[in-house]
Amino acid sequence: MSGPNGRGTPPGGNNPNGRQGAEGRPRAAAKGGRPHSSGSGGRGSSGGAKASAKGLSARETALDVLVRVQQEGAYSNLLLNSSLQRAALSREDAGLATELVYGTISRLNTLEYVLKGFVSKGLDKLQPWVRSLLSLSLYQIMYLDRIPPHAAVNEAVNLAKRRGHQGISGMVNGVLRSVLRAGPLPVIPQDISWEERTALLHSHPLWMIERWRDEFGAEAAEAICKANNEPPAVSVRVNTTMTSRERLLDELLAQGINARPSELSPYGIVARGAGNLALSSWYRDGLLSIQDESSMLVAEAVSPQPGMKVLDCCAAPGGKTTHMGELMKDQGSIYANELHQHKAALISDQAGRLGLECIDTLSGDALELGRKFAPGSFDRILLDAPCSGLGVIRRKPDLKWVKQPEDAAAIARLQSGLLDSAAALLKPGGLLVYSTCTMDRMENGDIISSFLERSGEFAAATFASPLWKRLGDTALASGQGMQILPQHYGSDGFYIAILERLHP
Repeated sequence: MSGPNGRGTPPGGNNPNGRQGAEGRPRAAAKGGRPHSSGSGGRGSSGGAKASAKGLSARETALDVLVRVQQEGAYSNLLLNSSLQRAALSREDAGLATELVYGTISRLNTLEYVLKGFVSKGLDKLQPWVRSLLSLSLYQIMYLDRIPPHAAVNEAVNLAKRRGHQGISGMVNGVLRSVLRAGPLPVIPQDISWEERTALLHSHPLWMIERWRDEFGAEAAEAICKANNEPPAVSVRVNTTMTSRERLLDELLAQGINARPSELSPYGIVARGAGNLALSSWYRDGLLSIQDESSMLVAEAVSPQPGMKVLDCCAAPGGKTTHMGELMKDQGSIYANELHQHKAALISDQAGRLGLECIDTLSGDALELGRKFAPGSFDRILLDAPCSGLGVIRRKPDLKWVKQPEDAAAIARLQSGLLDSAAALLKPGGLLVYSTCTMDRMENGDIISSFLERSGEFAAATFASPLWKRLGDTALASGQGMQILPQHYGSDGFYIAILERLHP
């Protein structure tokens, strides 16, 4: 997927450095049934965290990341990865730091709502690091069963003493112990609307709740919010030019990895307890790629055949591009375009790792591809359009708090222009797939409906039978396309539409 700047790729997109699930970041068990992951609850039952060789504990590392995310607008996934490398934490403490960062950001609305009732002078008057320290400490108290509340309070007080002075540590101690005495949290008022209550209970901006309610209904809107707060699974795509899913699955199981076939994609495997598979020999040898299950459906919808000429308009970091190359059995030509040259290089790197020679990378504005290629040049075109990214909140919880209601309308104008530009390059009888990792009608169904109204040369095509048969009972029909919501399969929210250029 390309980023909201037009034709780029958001940090962490489909590459292995993005937010991982329980395998990339072991998550502690949360109240309400989240399963325990090995080593994610701090040091044993005490919840303590020993400082690393470089002097920072798991909580200090998490605090540094949270402060920079809020003050500098840094991307949590990228900043956390670099911070963990510098801190040299044990795997156990790295898991705790990761849990604290993503969990605190994900539940921020709820945490700050609760804290406002206990901070007498108001949260806005606190120093940013103190505010973040209270939030990450309250997250442990409210959501992490394996960390005893007294341990979370003690660690917070010790951190406050090291960073501040006696007055700050005393305030932190007083606030958190008042929280403990107050009993079960949060206490949501009964005299507010369903939308306001849902926003507080599941920690989402009110405007998102209202928009999803209008588009999908109240029940589905709340299910989206719940799913966004769950840990994402790690899924991998099998490179079928080198091995089969069955063979790779057997190898994973033989190594003690909890792995199962993907329900969504015949090319996918969902793995738990595997660590970071991007560091495995399977990844280095090109047998697998890290990719969300929903994202794997896009290349299947394109249905590229060996010998075809294919265009990927906004291709970085290359997950869908290389999947198409695998489906084509590395026979034919794929032109992978990306606005930024350094991101185009990522595509070449992935193709080389996977042993694919059919992919040529281009660096340029997707709106200007008509200057490089003649009309009707391609059998298949993929426009994985820049979008608001609201389907990947589970992996990037920062998005909840930085996106604004007006973003979708602004991005939609770019999406329409890109679709018009790409459509001119498709042969009669060819297929163009439009996809996004968001769930906003303005960026999805409305874009396709508007395009079909102004273009008499195209029609919405039916989905390939195996794909629709797998998804038809759960995926939503949306504007002549297919909408997958996060709660359907535990994968990213995704929209896919297939357009066919009619013969004259």
